Amino acid sequence: MIPISITYDGDLRCTAQHGPSGAVIVTDAPVDNHGKGEAFSPTDLTATSLGCCMATVMGIVAQRKSIDLKGMKIEVGKTMTASPPRRIARLDVTLYLPIPRDHPDRELLEATAHSCPVHRSLHPDIEQVVTFVYQ
Repeated sequence: MIPISITYDGDLRCTAQHGPSGAVIVTDAPVDNHGKGEAFSPTDLTATSLGCCMATVMGIVAQRKSIDLKGMKIEVGKTMTASPPRRIARLDVTLYLPIPRDHPDRELLEATAHSCPVHRSLHPDIEQVVTFVYQ
């Protein structure tokens, strides 16, 4: 188990510390939900986690296959529900890969992204639209 310590700082802001590294993340409620929007919201972190997880597992496969993915970019768009209960309705992920579309390991890399732990952990009601853009 990885320990993460969270302190509620007041004014809808939290500070989270990663136990093993000591790294710190601050969250803030978004403007449309009574916050100041001065930092990632908790649901922003969910969206961020999906993109980072896809990049990480693809990077693991790429290292094993000697594929250079350095410079890959990922954009994630998050859409919240319009009516209660408030939750993430949709995540649009676009991955910009620095390899050609006809790369021999293209299908492997795409399947790897779709099988990342965060993708598999999200509730099936969250629509996930993933687009791959090649060099």
